[in-house]
Amino acid sequence: MNSDARVNHVRSALTYVRRFSGTTVLIKLGGAALQDPELVSSICEDLTLIRSAGISVVLVHGGGPSINQELTRRGIQWEFLEGQRITTPEMMEVIERVLCGSVNRTIVRTLNASGVPAVGISGGDAQTLLCKAAHPKLGQVGQIETVNTGFILSVMDQAIPVIAPIGVGRDGTAFNINADWAASRIAQSLGVGKLIFLTDQDGILDSNKKLIPELDAAELENLIENGTVQGGMLAKTRTILHALRHGVKDIHVLNARRPHGLIEELFTDQGVGTACRLRSLSGGTSV
Repeated sequence: MNSDARVNHVRSALTYVRRFSGTTVLIKLGGAALQDPELVSSICEDLTLIRSAGISVVLVHGGGPSINQELTRRGIQWEFLEGQRITTPEMMEVIERVLCGSVNRTIVRTLNASGVPAVGISGGDAQTLLCKAAHPKLGQVGQIETVNTGFILSVMDQAIPVIAPIGVGRDGTAFNINADWAASRIAQSLGVGKLIFLTDQDGILDSNKKLIPELDAAELENLIENGTVQGGMLAKTRTILHALRHGVKDIHVLNARRPHGLIEELFTDQGVGTACRLRSLSGGTSV
């Protein structure tokens, strides 16, 4: 790279820093990525750089693989319905212990070791995620009714909130919340402009398993209706649609294993993963 190219690269990055400085980005970190300590450390280092650029960060995490391991160890079987784990009271105890315990604490410790103050919270703390039962067939799976944004903002004044997707009912019942739905509803309530899903895929894929670089709401709906997205990606796509229709303008789905993918997404011209917007900026993408 010659000197002119280097200068242009830096100028471009500084333009993005200026654009996003003073804003809030919500990042949802998928459970698969959390199985790799080196990857978690690398992502936390990127979050350190992002926060140093004047960008506030809220982190919501999953933990599916860790939950599966603990349920298997205890001999508890499980099943999913349309991408959501059917949750019995016995399973709820395990899920809460795993998400609020080992998974959340690992992220918080790693961020703190990277020089970023982080505070781990559960959606049950201060009724951050107040829920009702989502559907009788799902058991103790929660549908978020309200988000305690005041509590989250109070944490953001001092640190990165690291939120475990556990909700609470008005009677104190604990609920398992799909982490994608938690991220979507929190982003909407905080008025966040950019929501980033870090997943184990390069983005949203078409029927030929090829990456779709950009999608609008109508195209996302089409992917659901024709069965292209299934399982966990089906639930994620529904949360993306809901967020787009409730004020979140810019949503990206990218692979957590892409080296410094967060930095690339926020501070460079190069497109990463799948960009989702209410209406396409480029006139649409064929799916």
